[in-house]
Amino acid sequence: MKKINILLFVLFVSVSISGQNKGTKAADKLFKRFEYVQATQKYLALIHSGNSDGYIYKQLGDCYYFMNNSIESEKWYSKALKFSQVDNIYFYRYAQVLKSNKKYDEANEQMIRFSSNLPNDSRAIAFTKDPNYLSKLNSIDEAFEIKKIDINTKHSDFGGVLYKNALYFVSSRNEKATIYGWNNEPFLDIYQSNFKEDGTFAEPVLVKELNTKYHEGPVSISRDGNTVYFSTESLNDNLFENDKVNKLKFGQVYIYKATRVEGKWTNITSLSFNSKSYSTSNPSIDSEGKYLYFSSNMPGSIGGMDIWKVAINSDGTYGDPKNLGDKINTDGDEAFPYITDENILYFSSKGLTGFGGYDIFSSDLNINEPPVNVGKPVNSEKDDFAFSFNNERNLGFLSSNRDGSDDIFSAKPIYNGKISLSVKNAKDGIIIPNSKVLIQDKNKTFLDTKFLKENSELLYNVQPNTNYILEIYKDGFVTKSIEVSEIKRGTAMINVLLDPIEEVVVRDNESIILNPIYFEFNKSDITNKAINELDKLVYVMSQNDQINIFVKSHTDSRGSDAYNLNLSQKRAKSTVQYVISKGISNDRISGKGFGESEPKINCKKDCTADEYSLNRRSEFMIVKKL
Repeated sequence: MKKINILLFVLFVSVSISGQNKGTKAADKLFKRFEYVQATQKYLALIHSGNSDGYIYKQLGDCYYFMNNSIESEKWYSKALKFSQVDNIYFYRYAQVLKSNKKYDEANEQMIRFSSNLPNDSRAIAFTKDPNYLSKLNSIDEAFEIKKIDINTKHSDFGGVLYKNALYFVSSRNEKATIYGWNNEPFLDIYQSNFKEDGTFAEPVLVKELNTKYHEGPVSISRDGNTVYFSTESLNDNLFENDKVNKLKFGQVYIYKATRVEGKWTNITSLSFNSKSYSTSNPSIDSEGKYLYFSSNMPGSIGGMDIWKVAINSDGTYGDPKNLGDKINTDGDEAFPYITDENILYFSSKGLTGFGGYDIFSSDLNINEPPVNVGKPVNSEKDDFAFSFNNERNLGFLSSNRDGSDDIFSAKPIYNGKISLSVKNAKDGIIIPNSKVLIQDKNKTFLDTKFLKENSELLYNVQPNTNYILEIYKDGFVTKSIEVSEIKRGTAMINVLLDPIEEVVVRDNESIILNPIYFEFNKSDITNKAINELDKLVYVMSQNDQINIFVKSHTDSRGSDAYNLNLSQKRAKSTVQYVISKGISNDRISGKGFGESEPKINCKKDCTADEYSLNRRSEFMIVKKL
């Protein structure tokens, strides 16, 4: 898993390796040099010669863990954990490889051991709080349709970022590059592939100006395309600590910046907050070019690698890096941040609750939303990371080793946006039960009618590229119409406050539409339900002699135009007469029938029973008295 080479290079030596002896000296030296392939061979040779113990088992578990071989790692960790002298972190690591192998029950057993020993660890707290997390993760709605793209190789390919028509990514496919002892693959280089209109990609080419003989990491490009940020090693600047014993140049990962001049990347410089004491990597610049997000283990980190951000000043200098805090970061590792145009942060975490390995999470930074697991199929039991999204193409990319090596997948959004509607009394904020919601598109084409339950909350699945108009009805309250803009993903929380009809305040030069009343098919009689509404209208008029009422009556589309016009006139007349019969002066209310000419729902002859009923109505216009 080559991504870790450039991400967590400095972290792995911090794990205790007490228990080494003369017999393991050669293997331990290779392990300290991160040459895990050869170290594994040495440790296995010791075991085959009869020289085995808990320390060697642990070292083998680590070698395979860092090489991302969860099957072998599980085998050796299981042996190591039978010995009493084991650091607590190994219960967590063992749990992670068990999850990667889909052994969730066994993984939970290890998490219980880990949590009992380190109850204040954020990972332990999260597990203790929700030990049955798996069912919740599996119930997450699918947000993206993923597909492996056609430029992957047998080597590591990851970190795809689409800018205009160019996909930038990182790969170890260069057979001429130096072989890295971590997993006997070539060093990582930055590549570019043009995105074609048929959805395929052209043959990738090296971005020569940015590559060196060392590792290069994923890139982030400014909106104008003139600035690129990328990760590489401090060894390029001859900055390292020299481990003479192990013959190792101990470097860091740095973020560098380059500018485009005449189509070439030039002016490559190391960022000012890089340091010999820690690593910085995985840059992501926001759409306005004001902040750079990155991962680092710099002082102030909560866990191993954390997500940070730094302000980019107008003069090109940088502010002080700021940790995104414990809502995002854990005692584990967080890496691969990507900030979208909408200020949604995607990142990968091994510390937050997931399916196994790295999982991809998102957080809406506009509202300081806690991170949420993106769910399957984006996430799997293996490592899932390096999510990015291109708004122009409406297409994302992620990387995963679910098929054995790091590969790049496209991620096409599945629109699962929702409207969550709550209806309350504007006077006291109390929920109004049993409201009715008429759902229309922006052209007022009828889509659906929902009758809300006792708690008066509606959850409605929306369609892509659609704006909605919601009309909320409740007897005794003024009908309210609200517009809802397109919802691409997530849930829009909408609170609707309805004014009680007796609380209506008539203002100058304003008209307010009261709740309509409805009629039975082919009848003009006032129903009992209509009487309740008309009585409220009478009350409003009796309390305010400065308003007049104009009644507009309608029919559904069945019957001839002449017949419907006559029927609607009868409905207007019966409505007016009822109000007058309650003591309201006849000079304050008048009415007119409009037949089928102004349908509430323009469904013509294909109406449902509910749609027909909504068209058979009298509506009330409250106007200021002349």
